[in-house]
Amino acid sequence: MSEPKLPRPTDAELAILQVMWERGPSTVREVHEALNKGDAGTGYTTVLKLMQIMTEKGLVERDESQRAHVYRTRASQQKTQRQLVTDLLNRAFGGSPARLAMQALSTKKASAEELAELRQLLDTLEEEEKP
Repeated sequence: MSEPKLPRPTDAELAILQVMWERGPSTVREVHEALNKGDAGTGYTTVLKLMQIMTEKGLVERDESQRAHVYRTRASQQKTQRQLVTDLLNRAFGGSPARLAMQALSTKKASAEELAELRQLLDTLEEEEKP
C-alpha cells in the first residue's frame, strides 16, 4: 500500500522544506534565521504563517510539547523531489523521462561527476531490462 500523496509545495514552502531537510527538526526562529542569512528577506511572522499553513496542508508536523514548537518534515527530500519530478514529467513532457532528461541536460551543463553518475544509472537500467 502506497503512502498518501502530499500536496505540491509552493516555492516559499519548498525553501522552508530545504532548510528543514538540511537542519532536521527546527523551530520557526531557526528556519527564519537560515532563510535570511546575509540579508533581511522574509519576516519572522511570514515564516511562522507559512509553517502554520504547511502544518494544515500536511507538509510538516508540529511538536507542541516544548515552549518553542519544533517542526519536522512529513516527507523526505527524495520523496518530495520524486513527486515534483513525476508531476512535471506528466504535465510538461507527456510522461517521457527521456524528453525530461534531454531537456534538463541541454539547459545546464552537467559536471563530469554528474555525467558519470548518469552513465552508471543508465547501465544499471539497461542491465535490469535484459531477460
